[in-house]
Parts: sequence; structure tokens; C-alpha cells
Amino acid sequence: MMTIRRANERGHANHGWLDAHHTFSFADYHDPRWMGFRSLRVLNDDTIAGGGGFGTHPHRDMEIITYILSGALQHRDSMGHQAVLKPGDVQRISAGAGIEHSEFNYSPVEPVHLLQIWIKPERNGVKPDYAERSFGNGNAKQGLTLVASRGGREGSVSIHQDADLWLVRLGAGTDATHALKPGRHAWVQVADGELTLNGQTLHAGDGAALSEEAALTLGTKSPAQALLFDLN
Repeated sequence: MMTIRRANERGHANHGWLDAHHTFSFADYHDPRWMGFRSLRVLNDDTIAGGGGFGTHPHRDMEIITYILSGALQHRDSMGHQAVLKPGDVQRISAGAGIEHSEFNYSPVEPVHLLQIWIKPERNGVKPDYAERSFGNGNAKQGLTLVASRGGREGSVSIHQDADLWLVRLGAGTDATHALKPGRHAWVQVADGELTLNGQTLHAGDGAALSEEAALTLGTKSPAQALLFDLN
């Protein structure tokens, strides 16, 4: 069973410095039909204008993952971490018992485009932690790459939840498959380009929830990039 969430159906907020699209209810956007999917609670498609950003603010008891599509993002947090994230980089903040952080566009002129993800942890109150990995830009490894998982398998960042996040990069005329074990569910979010998912066409910004499916088959006629969440 597949339920498609089209890009133009998402919540939208344009604050000038921030142009945000919300797949699920977030901030002032509320839709009781879209409160998340399994442990996936937030999936925001954000474009931050040059010089803009999120000032220092607190979080707790959430796994926060950021994936950079274009531009550069400057990070600072209360644990002493500082970083500049670039396209293909994945950042994970385990907010746990509580952290404060800021995220600003590193450029005063060029926008930065990113996907921000919140996953509910298996347990609350864990020790806060930070990690980042570079998975290269859109010309890097093709196919499926594991970028976040419980325990940090295969060089991925670790999260406190039984969830796998795969980065899907497909070249023109290529395809990929992902098996779903019984009782597992999936969310696919198209970041760039256009692809087919089990025969359905999805465009950039579209997402799809899948349950009671044995496998996911993704294909494309032109280069595309997506995130695939394998969830319990």
C-alpha cells in the first residue's frame, strides 16, 4: 500500500530569510492527517537566504538529521561543536537531555538548501551527542548508501531508534531496489529530479509512505536523488 504526499500539498511558510515546506505538521502548520509517519516526525524542505539562519535555540529528546543539497550551513552548539556543512554532508544531533544550537547560512549571498529531519528516539534523556559525515555531492556514489542507523552500521551516523536512512542517488536510466522485511514500513522523499517508485512517478518535493510492501523499486530516466527511510 502506497500513500503519496505531493509537493504542492505540503505546508508552506515564507519568512523572507527562510522558505520552508513542511511534509508533516510543524510550527504554525497543523494538519491532523499529517502528524508524521511511524517514528519520522518532521521532514522540512528549507531554503535559507544568504546571511539568514536559526539563532541559538534549545532541543531535547529528538534525533535531528540535516542533509545539505546545495550551499553551505554553519553549525554551533552548546557542546562546543562548530562545523560548516556542504552538499552531501549529513549532520546528526541527538538532543537527548537537552542541547542548544544555531544553524546559519555560511554565505552572505548564496542560499543554502537542506532537508531537516526529526526522528523520535526510542528513549528519552540520553546524553546529547553530535556527529557528521560527508557522502559527497550528487556525482558521488550511485545507488543506495546507508547514512543513518541504530548503531551506526556501514559508516553511517548512529541514531537512537530502529530506523535506517538511505541516500538514493540514481543516474539516467538506472534503477535500484530495497527489500522491506515483514512489519517494516518506508517513507521515500524525492530531493532532486524525478523518479518512479513501484510504478508511480514522483517529482522533487514529493513523498510516499509504504506499508505492507515486500520491496521498493526505484528508477529514473534522468539523474535523481532521494531519501529512503526504513522504519519499524
